[in-house]
Amino acid sequence: MSVDNDETQQRLKAAVHYTVGRLCQRMGEDHRREFSRQVIAAIAETAFRQCDIFAKDLEAFARHAKRSTVSSEDVKLVARRSTALSIYIQNKSEELNQEQRDLKKKNAGKRKSRDTEEESRE
Repeated sequence: MSVDNDETQQRLKAAVHYTVGRLCQRMGEDHRREFSRQVIAAIAETAFRQCDIFAKDLEAFARHAKRSTVSSEDVKLVARRSTALSIYIQNKSEELNQEQRDLKKKNAGKRKSRDTEEESRE
């Protein structure tokens, strides 16, 4: 591993640790519980390792399909073992697809009105 890559990984780990700490703090306040530093560190390390596994799986799925880009279908596939995560990703995917369809309709409407304007000028 190169020095830059190692530094980037350390920065990512620190960001994950910080975020996990904040989430534990909020949950602790909501449920009147405290999380020890060791528990926060363990959760952060587990989350970081799981993200690494997901990233490697996503790359493998795309490579297997002879693509250089990870698709939303790859993301759905990586989440298949967690029902809650799978449902969440499926819903987000449907939301994004709907937003893209709405944007295409909006842009098609704009093009149509421009074409109509141009025809009326002629």
